[in-house]
Amino acid sequence: MSLYTISDLHLSLSTDKPMDIFYGWDNYLQQLKTNWKRVITPEDTVIIPGDISWAMKLEDSLEDFKFIDALPGKKIILKGNHDLWWSSMKKLNEFFHKNGIKTVTALFNNHIECEGKAICGSRGWYPSEANDDKKIILREAGRLKASISSAKKAGLEPIVFMHYPPVTADSVCRELIDVLKEEKISLVYHGHIHGAGLHNAVENFENIAFKLVSCDCISFTPYKI
Repeated sequence: MSLYTISDLHLSLSTDKPMDIFYGWDNYLQQLKTNWKRVITPEDTVIIPGDISWAMKLEDSLEDFKFIDALPGKKIILKGNHDLWWSSMKKLNEFFHKNGIKTVTALFNNHIECEGKAICGSRGWYPSEANDDKKIILREAGRLKASISSAKKAGLEPIVFMHYPPVTADSVCRELIDVLKEEKISLVYHGHIHGAGLHNAVENFENIAFKLVSCDCISFTPYKI
């Protein structure tokens, strides 16, 4: 029983948004399926921190979730910036139950206990001077803190996942970094960055390590935690 992570699947089984038009994404669905089945057992858990499906509406994401559900292991998902189908937890849980999606659980404002640890995190956001973005950043910082705090109250060690990295080569989201430092988080797994954007990825910042797990950056193979 092990923990793995892989982000940014960008599935589009019911939408016209093929990813194989991008460099390095040739035959990516088959790559993902083959590699997943090679390394993941039914007893393992895979955390997927965002950008799961290109669907605009929840009902249009069904084929993508059927694809994920058919893969081995339990899956914990977080929201990414492209997950516009993401609704309330109540609606998500009803959707999964109605459609027989049994291996997927959503993480939002909470923690999920797994293998004696606590899976925590939030979508995050990039720094911006825009007032609307400032509100989003503060909200995401609050969600991140609430998730980590709930784990600590339960006496569990938090493992933190975010969709956006809170720091890149040319920007820092101070509000999110401060939460991580206050909560003494030393490692964060994140996605969002792809291909040519790799030069923006930061591996260490103020004694916090960051691991990029976007699927095209880890050869479409779940990364063992």
